[in-house]
This record gives sequence, C-alpha cells and structure tokens, in this order.
Amino acid sequence: MKIVFMGTPEFAVPCLRMLAESSHEVAAVFTQPDKPKGRGYKFIPTPVKAAALEYGLPVYQPVSLRKGDDAESSMQILKDIAPDLIVVTAYGQILPKEILELPVHGCINIHASLLPKYRGAAPINWVLLNGESTTGVTSMQMSEGLDTGDMLISSSVEIGENETYQELYTRLADLGGRVLAETLEAVENGSLEPEKQDDSLSCYSPMIRKEMSALDFSENAQKLHNTIRGVTGFTMLGGKRLKVFRSHISDNIAQSAEPGTIADAAAFEVVCGDGRILCFDEVQLEGSKRMKTADFLRGKKLIKGEKLG
Repeated sequence: MKIVFMGTPEFAVPCLRMLAESSHEVAAVFTQPDKPKGRGYKFIPTPVKAAALEYGLPVYQPVSLRKGDDAESSMQILKDIAPDLIVVTAYGQILPKEILELPVHGCINIHASLLPKYRGAAPINWVLLNGESTTGVTSMQMSEGLDTGDMLISSSVEIGENETYQELYTRLADLGGRVLAETLEAVENGSLEPEKQDDSLSCYSPMIRKEMSALDFSENAQKLHNTIRGVTGFTMLGGKRLKVFRSHISDNIAQSAEPGTIADAAAFEVVCGDGRILCFDEVQLEGSKRMKTADFLRGKKLIKGEKLG
C-alpha cells in the first residue's frame, strides 16, 4: 500500500520504522515544525523527522492542516500522492474531514490506551496517576471526534507496581509498532472487524499541568507514589526544589509522625497522610544532577524528623 505517515514524538518512531522497513511504500511523512531548544535556541528536528531522514523519506512540517496556506498546500500534496492509507501516531494536530476521507482505506490512528478508556492527549500519564494495573495500544479508524472512531486491533500489557512513565512509554511505543503491523496485514487481507466504542465506558486523559507534580504529603502513599510514576513529583528540601523520579512504598508504618517528615534519614523514607511510608529511590536536588538516592545521600545529610514541602 501507498502510505502517508503522520507523527511527531519518540513514541511514533517505532511505527514509522516498521513502515519504512516493510513492503509498503511510505510516500511522505508529516510531523510538527522543528522547535528551538537549549541555550542557543537551536532548532531541533522532531524524533519522527530525524527517523524519516535516516530512511530518505520526504518530510513535510505544516504549522496547521486546518487553516491557512499550509493547510491548502498540504491538502494538495496529499491529493497528488493519493495514498491508500494515512497512519497517524501522536501527530499533535487534528485532521480535517477532507483529509480523513481522502485515502481509500481512510486514516488509522495508533493510540496508547485500551479504548474507549483514556481518550485524549495523555493516556500513559493518566493510567499511572490512576493506579491502573493494565493498559495497552489500540488501532482505530479515525473519525471527526476525539479518539471516538471504531476500534480495530488492540493489545494489552500489565503495568508494574513501580513502573514509571518513561518505562511504560517505551514499552507501549514498541507495542504500537507491532499493533500497526498486525492492523495493516488485516487491512490487506480484508479481515478487519471494526468495533464501535461504547461511550459509556470512556474516560478522558487531558494534558498534564506542571502543578500536578507537587507532592502533598497529607495524601496517602499510593497516590503520591502514582504521582511520581506518572508525572515526576517535586517537593522542597532545605529551601531547594527536589524532584523525585522514582519511589516505592515501604512495608513499614509510621508511629504517629507528621506527614511529610523524614522517617529514616539513611534511606530517604517519608511519612504520608495515611501513616504509610514512601521511599524515594531516585532524586534531583535543585542545582545538582539526577541520581539514585544512595548516591544522593553520600553528599547530602538528611535529618530524621526534618519536614519536606
């Protein structure tokens, strides 16, 4: 099949690589415009663009597909290509109806959740924030609604109790490539059985806000642990901002200690609102580098009973 791929972040790269190394023709790759990064504000290509250039694929980076000159020229490019299928994976733009209806086989999206649950922009964060034990990837026939199209093929994975966003992100990205391969095979042999989504079972995963990372130690240990896993937590230690990248819940129970106090200075254990203890395993103090707690404690002495926040 002649395919146009649309995607932007690292999550979409396994899908693009699968297509580029398959028997399908990748006629074009659409991705978001490059953005400036670092002190020199150097424009950095998106991960999808970088991967596409490795394979010598033509890349287009319209600011918008819905309005303006970019939208008109992009539509003409797509009409000239006349793709059999458009594959979309975390592209970051909403496709207008005229693009959705252009390919022979429509547009297929690879979404990082088990639809209809966790529609929206941040499904991986939210399954962790909500303490889910299972998630997965679903391929979907795209419609004009937000992740509301018919489900095609899905594959599930179990979530580790201490698994972090980045770890789950990587696993689901790889799974996305496999789900896409299975979906394309079914498209070609005519074995797809689209399934309508049950809207009553859906939930929304909105964009993540910075303030969601703040650790409120009056909350229970599981909620705090899920925050760290899902969005990286932060608190204050000695007047400096402390980021917490990894944690686990201790089997120990605090003895009438105030939430937010350090229960064990040698292991960076902190009392939570339900009396349980959360252990910080990987941290970064403002002005220092990210490191495992054992390394952090070699250079920073904590005091039992010291309060965070």
